[in-house]
Amino acid sequence: MNRPDLRADCADCFALCCVGLTFTASRDFAIDKSAGTPCPHLASDDRCSIHTGLRGRGFQGCTVYDCFGAGQKLSQQTFGGVSWRTGTPDRARQMFAALPVMRQLHEMLWYLAEAETLAGASALKTELGWSADETERLTRLPAEELLALDVAAHRAGVSELLAEVSALVRAGVGGGRKKDRRGADLIGARLRNADLRGADLRGAYLIGADLTGADLRKADLIGADLRDAVLCGADLTGAVFVTQAQLNAALGDQGTKIPAGMARPGHWS
Repeated sequence: MNRPDLRADCADCFALCCVGLTFTASRDFAIDKSAGTPCPHLASDDRCSIHTGLRGRGFQGCTVYDCFGAGQKLSQQTFGGVSWRTGTPDRARQMFAALPVMRQLHEMLWYLAEAETLAGASALKTELGWSADETERLTRLPAEELLALDVAAHRAGVSELLAEVSALVRAGVGGGRKKDRRGADLIGARLRNADLRGADLRGAYLIGADLTGADLRKADLIGADLRDAVLCGADLTGAVFVTQAQLNAALGDQGTKIPAGMARPGHWS
């Protein structure tokens, strides 16, 4: 997982997420902002003028967004280091439209890179290598081809492969059909001290769920929505396909055990 190209580097990006994405006034965003309109807090040097106070100013959504390095790939490679500020309007529109496509590809690369490190996935090493190489090739497409890409079709194939990896890794770890909660609506669920070892929580809605003290060892959390989920004292040791953005969106404490390579969010203290 030591791939800096899959971690956001805002210094090499033209603040594409601050301009190209839509903000909808809610508890995550203090304002409405349409795609292609710069955030009013974006400075001329492409830095956020309220970066250190985003949560307090009502921009929690910004603190949990992760482009997986897609921003700098588009800025420096796809568009050759020419900012939307100095390019033509059509070029700017291309950059903003390409961001969600590139982000999806980089997110897939992140999961594939993790899958290749999992001990139980050795039987799929060849397939994972091929899938990663093909996904990497797609990230190098010219802008026009990138925008025409059927990214959903490619993602479907990658998702199927990752599901096979997940099944191998979780095999025999507190398994059983009762642990299959893919896409489950668990919003606000009371799951204190729940035994969720090896559970399949792919795409589950865990918004505001109370997972205090829950055992999530080797659970599959790919795509799970952990916004405001309480993870105080929970054990996520060995949980697979967890992203930093998911942890940033949740509420934890010093007793929360997080997967290796993840950083403990500052607001947990």
